[in-house]
Amino acid sequence: MKTDYNDNDYAWIKELRQYPQVLKDRLRHFTDTSEIIVPEDPIERVVFQDRAKKAIRKIAHKRGHILMVGRPGTGKSMLAGMLQDVLARSLNDYIRPCQSILAYPGKDRNHIRIAYEDPEQADRLMDTLRENITAVESTVPVFSLEDQIQRLRRVKNGLLIATVLLGAGGWLLPILLAGAGITAIGSIFIYLQENNHRVQEKIQQNIQQGPAANVKQLYDVLPVVLHDPRKNGDLLARIAEPNARVMKGGFRHDPYQSGNLQTFPHRRAYLGAHATAPIIYIDELRTLLRVGYMPELLEIMQEKQYILEGGGSTGSGAADRSENPLKADNIIVACCNHDTIQGLREEGDGAFLSRIEDKGEIVYMESAVAETPQTILQAAQYVKQEVDRIAVEFQSAWGEVLEKEGMESVRQRCEKIFGRPLSAGFSLTTREFSRDAVMEVIKEMRCRASDGKLTSILRPINGIIKSAVFEAIFADAPIVAPEHVQIALQEHLSLEGAIQRDVAQHKKDLKKYIDSITDSIGYVVGLAVMSSASSGQMHGQPLPIHGQVDAGGSDRVVAAGKIGEIALAAAQNVRASVRRILKKIGAPHLGYEMHIEYIQAHGGVEGDSASAAIDVALISDFIRQPVNTKLAVTGSLTGDIILAVGGVTEKLRSIMDPYLGMSGACVPWQNKHDIEPLLINKHTEYLRQGVVPGIRIYRTGTDQAPFDVYFCKTKWHVYHIMMRVDRDQVERRMADRCRQDVAVVSRSDRSRRRLETAMGKPMGTG
Repeated sequence: MKTDYNDNDYAWIKELRQYPQVLKDRLRHFTDTSEIIVPEDPIERVVFQDRAKKAIRKIAHKRGHILMVGRPGTGKSMLAGMLQDVLARSLNDYIRPCQSILAYPGKDRNHIRIAYEDPEQADRLMDTLRENITAVESTVPVFSLEDQIQRLRRVKNGLLIATVLLGAGGWLLPILLAGAGITAIGSIFIYLQENNHRVQEKIQQNIQQGPAANVKQLYDVLPVVLHDPRKNGDLLARIAEPNARVMKGGFRHDPYQSGNLQTFPHRRAYLGAHATAPIIYIDELRTLLRVGYMPELLEIMQEKQYILEGGGSTGSGAADRSENPLKADNIIVACCNHDTIQGLREEGDGAFLSRIEDKGEIVYMESAVAETPQTILQAAQYVKQEVDRIAVEFQSAWGEVLEKEGMESVRQRCEKIFGRPLSAGFSLTTREFSRDAVMEVIKEMRCRASDGKLTSILRPINGIIKSAVFEAIFADAPIVAPEHVQIALQEHLSLEGAIQRDVAQHKKDLKKYIDSITDSIGYVVGLAVMSSASSGQMHGQPLPIHGQVDAGGSDRVVAAGKIGEIALAAAQNVRASVRRILKKIGAPHLGYEMHIEYIQAHGGVEGDSASAAIDVALISDFIRQPVNTKLAVTGSLTGDIILAVGGVTEKLRSIMDPYLGMSGACVPWQNKHDIEPLLINKHTEYLRQGVVPGIRIYRTGTDQAPFDVYFCKTKWHVYHIMMRVDRDQVERRMADRCRQDVAVVSRSDRSRRRLETAMGKPMGTG
């Protein structure tokens, strides 16, 4: 990179100011989002993922597999759903399952047979079998002990007659009374036997529940319809935790395993996604690796069929299995993050990746896309789609109330929800976005990416759009304006964003305190970022740094606190840069101990973006030149050159609050495009200090709270902006400092030797 500025460089910086107008011209086809037409093709509703959309179309055409690798929120789940829609519109008659799956008893109590039948034919078969069983039920006699009861009744009656006759004869011959007693006892005994038979008959009839009990075994062997395609219209099965039971199916537990109460295995069988869904969407492959299902999945992908098994447990159903295989010709749509790829490479030497590459494609989802006229239009389309989705959500949540009670009732109910009165004109209907409001959303997309790109992690942006719509609703605004989006940005923060806001407040107070008690020599405001684990957004924050150079010590750099390896290496590079200047000016060799402190950076520091700030702090202390602490600096120092760093947009946004008292910043020349989103809906001016070009951004109004951004190619440009010294002045004052330090050290050595001579022994000996 050339370190001198030329006319083209200055013209380039001036062109940056035209970015807002260029963006507005790219959106000139609408004044608000009501004029935007959402594509009918469902795949085209996914924005920024052109490669993935192309791959989805190819997969839909050849019915292969696809693996989408990317961060959460990039549209993987949406694309999987779109694949289902496209196949439903194109190959629905051929890809949708058209046969019912039936289970029959197998060769023994541990096996079943699988059959595929036309649903109508399966219905007729089941109806015929049930009719036949019903016919059998009607021919089966009812359990009865009537014959035995009738015989006992005849014997009982005979004994009763004999008792009467013998009793009558007893008047004439008393001995006959004894015979009458014996026959009476016999009749009583027979009566009890008759009643016992009736009770036994009733018990057996109740236990068997009438005629159906006699055909129980016929009902047990009746086939079972495991899957009816008419009852499940979805082509795609979403699998959150892919394991054998969910993917393949199995056999349910049987609590009654003996005593003629057990359930046949074909009545306990159930199917998984492989047998019932043409498309299987596995949301997170990390889970599949964790549960150990990968070998079985690979086998099914290869063979396109599998045997239904009970599994490896020792409970009921463990030994059950099907005699013939189930069909499993599935389209696998899988998603994972980048950190899962290594596990997929190691699992079976990358067998899964090989299967995908053989029958499909591996697509890396874009986390950010270059800002082009096409992607700008896609961003506007995305805003329109979210507005439409919010309208659907409103209708789902409040449609019934609105239809029955009217908008006034909705307003009163909303007042109770939000705990404050709403205006009489309140209307809970979605609001369209103005063009300037869309530009604010695009600005946020730019701020969350780098290198002139738009973020493709859109899930967090959804919340911002919804919050902006609510702001417009509560303000009774007919349309969403830029100020509504700005308010939404303040309220809709990630966890890391909320933490950063608290940290930034502390940094404001800390900076004001340092400015009030120091002369700003050796103190520099650097810039740091913290990243959101969920959205990937970077949140900037000021990073006060103090540098100090002590002569006569060990020639080393000391960085206190939790300093990462890259940050420590950057500090070492700064020390090498300072020593290089000393060598160039011919300074005498003298040990300089360089101390670097990241003030109250309790969470630690990592990265090399603070190396330019470290260099300014050390040089400031070395030549005793105050630093303008109203200016911040970021950049990676390599020799004399300032190289680009990440998160510049967010770093600058973190110090643009006028309350902080910062008036500008020095950024690397290569990061000049990261300034563009900060110019949207702002008044700006071109400026130049010496040879260094810059842009002045008015944070409030057209001429209030100026914030100057300077684009520096070398550290000498940073010195000029922040300390008002040029290269010659720095080198001369460094040489003067070295001569003074040598003189001081020499006087100290002479004094030490005189003292040693007077005491008669070397200093430091016992």
